[in-house]
Amino acid sequence: MLPLAADENFNGDIVRGLLRRQPDLDIIRVQDAGLSGADDPTILDWAARQGRVLLTHDVSTITRYAYERVKADLPMPGVFEVGRDTPVGRAIDDILLLAECSLDGEWEGEVRYLPL
Repeated sequence: MLPLAADENFNGDIVRGLLRRQPDLDIIRVQDAGLSGADDPTILDWAARQGRVLLTHDVSTITRYAYERVKADLPMPGVFEVGRDTPVGRAIDDILLLAECSLDGEWEGEVRYLPL
């Protein structure tokens, strides 16, 4: 299963719903990793070192920094941008589908916008 990281401002209802539906889901919130208040490049670097796809609502800056990592030939396991207006249930369904059905490394260097 795809290891995930939830950005600091990612909707907690989605994270809780993911864990309710899939208790063994490998997901960590960045604040639980001691990265509260860290800037986007730091979070992306940490996610890359951990091999985790980042879940975020931050379309304005994370995407730019993610592609900067790719351009610099740095590891970037992937970013799933979840629209803030996406219904919680739909976000949970889409994230679980991707987490359960993706191959290792499938999202390397990619930004995917949800809902699917």
